[in-house]
Amino acid sequence: MSRLPSIVALYPLRAVARAGMALFYPMSRVRSRPAVLGREGDLVAERDPLRPSGRLLRDGHMDASYVDLADPTHLEFDYMRWMRIVLRAAQAHRVVHVGGGACALARALAAEDPGGRQEVCEIDAQVLTLAREHLGLRRERGLRVRLTDGREFIAGQAGASWDAVVIDAFVAATVPRRLITAEALADVARIAPLGLVNVVDNRAARDVRTIAAALSAAYPRVWTLGGRAGNTVLAGGGAGLDLRRIAASIAADPSPARLTGPEATSRLIGGTAPIRDEEVDVRGV
Repeated sequence: MSRLPSIVALYPLRAVARAGMALFYPMSRVRSRPAVLGREGDLVAERDPLRPSGRLLRDGHMDASYVDLADPTHLEFDYMRWMRIVLRAAQAHRVVHVGGGACALARALAAEDPGGRQEVCEIDAQVLTLAREHLGLRRERGLRVRLTDGREFIAGQAGASWDAVVIDAFVAATVPRRLITAEALADVARIAPLGLVNVVDNRAARDVRTIAAALSAAYPRVWTLGGRAGNTVLAGGGAGLDLRRIAASIAADPSPARLTGPEATSRLIGGTAPIRDEEVDVRGV
């Protein structure tokens, strides 16, 4: 799930997803206000005035998900495109998504690979209600959406039964602590050889280091995708992926990112200790 600040509502904006949010750059021509399609508490579904088939899910002052009803392969948020590049490189056909929103990434992957399996775990029933009513979420081949806790779902899976796990879940702008403890990510590694985590952070990179430390205890290699600040995708996996090819692909994205390799990521982690289950409420956030 991406979290984007609502800024400059009357202007067309070029969005770059960063830190679970997007940085927006105003452009010159005036744009119309988005049409509100539905509400559930703080959640709002809107139509994108610049893309008639575009649908935006907002949570309070933040944007949570974006889909194009006419093109399910379209990914508006750059970090999702970076994740897709990695998943394609890994030939990941069976993917667990922890955090759903409108299920943009899972729907894009299912459209490209209908013979695969995208399993989405979304814990918020209101999110799924709006996604189904206004953001085109439907039953389709290769996609299953569950109203369930992602960590509990992972705990119930057999070892090596999935190709990848994607964690893109937030409370406000923070990944729930219970999803990124050393124990939680060890369970991710138990069921899948590749783990991806979308991290909200700033230039201090405290969360990046902490989550990378937990991933490094679970996987033999940890590396990152991102810019100088903002969204950082942390990846844990083995030696099978061609990181040079991935780096070239993300550098060619409309919103280019830089791949920080395992050695540099290890130096970034330094002596940072991962969060342990005993330090958080594993039943909450």
